[in-house]
Amino acid sequence: MTTPCIICVAITGSVPTKADNPAVPVTISEQVESTHEAFEAGASILHAHVRNDDGTTTSDPDRFALLKEGVEAHCPGMIIQFSTGGRSGAGQARGGMLPLRPDMASLAVGSNNFPTRVYENPPELVAWLASEMITYDIKPEVEAFDLSHIFRAAAMFEAGEIKDTPYVQFVMGVKNAMPVDREVFDFYVHTVKRLFGDDAPWCAAGIGAKQITLNEWAIAAGGHARTGLEDNIRLDRNTLAPSNAALVKRTVDLCEKHERPVASWQQARDILGLRSAAA
Repeated sequence: MTTPCIICVAITGSVPTKADNPAVPVTISEQVESTHEAFEAGASILHAHVRNDDGTTTSDPDRFALLKEGVEAHCPGMIIQFSTGGRSGAGQARGGMLPLRPDMASLAVGSNNFPTRVYENPPELVAWLASEMITYDIKPEVEAFDLSHIFRAAAMFEAGEIKDTPYVQFVMGVKNAMPVDREVFDFYVHTVKRLFGDDAPWCAAGIGAKQITLNEWAIAAGGHARTGLEDNIRLDRNTLAPSNAALVKRTVDLCEKHERPVASWQQARDILGLRSAAA
């Protein structure tokens, strides 16, 4: 039986603004509404950043708590994944929201270049974030910006620093990091299967115009897909995406093209080995 495709929607991020696309949700109420529309369209994972009301970035646990409360009320069962990324905070502040016990959290296990800065993920911080995720029963989503990050995840798994089989997401298309390259993508898939087993779930995210490319590659290859306004604000060169839901719908259409069923939130939880929504 074909494994259903999990669609993750990254609704806001830390970079795009309403000046870039008015549909970018910034306030908590906007984020909840946008998530609900994406959930109805077929997304089963919310990848969440929070912002101050003026649009500036923050890792404020109180704002994460409000977002979590709103999503649980309006999107029952949806998997909530908090970002611990370095654009919204520094040091252990990046994990200050983990005691809220989201289902998942992003975990960058190594450093790399971003367009105008080094994205620093020092080993001691990575180890602390991973330990907090074990403490609060949170499944990491390993964000792999480089091949070495997949091997680092394997080493952490062997050492017990990641509790269950790692769920790796390939991030391709960030300027100065890994470009969108099909041979590299295929090798990433091969490496995940070699290190974690043929049935290990994995995901892919493409940045900007390459979002749809990575969506299609992942769906066709049996992986899972990330979409959303965090990574891409357009439907095409001349058309802004009107909503996160529109980007989710585009991904659903690709699933239909490749005869992949779209995972319900129940199926997504089962595929990823997550606790029940009622827990």
